[in-house]
Amino acid sequence: MKYFRPQMQRLVNENRELHDRLKGLMRDMDLQKNYALKALYHSEVADGGRYQQAYQALDADFIK
Repeated sequence: MKYFRPQMQRLVNENRELHDRLKGLMRDMDLQKNYALKALYHSEVADGGRYQQAYQALDADFIK
């Protein structure tokens, strides 16, 4: 599975918990949004993460 910024942004926009985690990462770690999105992807989506299936479902939308 590969990281795609637009796909990750859509997942975050559709999920309030991920949105809150993103804002927390940006604030607590003093990260820019792009870096915080990547960090969130690696912690919550990649390699069997909690939101992997939701991210993969968005894959089908982006392929069409």
